[in-house]
Amino acid sequence: MKVYVMFADGFEEIEALAVIDVLRRGGVETVLVSVKNDNVVLSARNIPVVADTTIDKIEVLPEDMIVLPGGGKGVGNLYASEPLKKLLTAHNDRKGYIAAICAGPTIPGKMGLLKGVKATCYPGCEEDLEGAVTLQENVVVDRNFITSRGPGTALEFSLKLLELIKGSEVKDRVSKGMLFAK
Repeated sequence: MKVYVMFADGFEEIEALAVIDVLRRGGVETVLVSVKNDNVVLSARNIPVVADTTIDKIEVLPEDMIVLPGGGKGVGNLYASEPLKKLLTAHNDRKGYIAAICAGPTIPGKMGLLKGVKATCYPGCEEDLEGAVTLQENVVVDRNFITSRGPGTALEFSLKLLELIKGSEVKDRVSKGMLFAK
């Protein structure tokens, strides 16, 4: 099982890197994927991050997870990626996990993948969660979707992903080691 974190220029640093940090602490194989033809991706605050690979070189299996970080410009660039949209559609058809935080849930939302799904997002983005049952909770898990609200919920979101993948024991160990008592 692998987790593929999708990167586009303008991504929100905390939301993307917290996921990678927490999952790797928990022993989950986590792959940074650029949706560009270049492995170097610039964050919302112009911090360069080197992705492990590009989207054209990955093969996502049904048991894998795709993560969509937020960041206004980053989400726009992710949504503009046709290969990513094809990947999300195929992964959703196979009931593969899709996790998204902040404005990230608007990507599957605008694609019509969240119809009837309970979801959350950054305040003000709700109208782009087309057909979803929107909730104001920090992290929402429904069907094959895990959604969260924003930078302040990134650790809680990341730990929920770890729990879904590795179980509550591993999640509790990592959480305790990070001094995150939740």
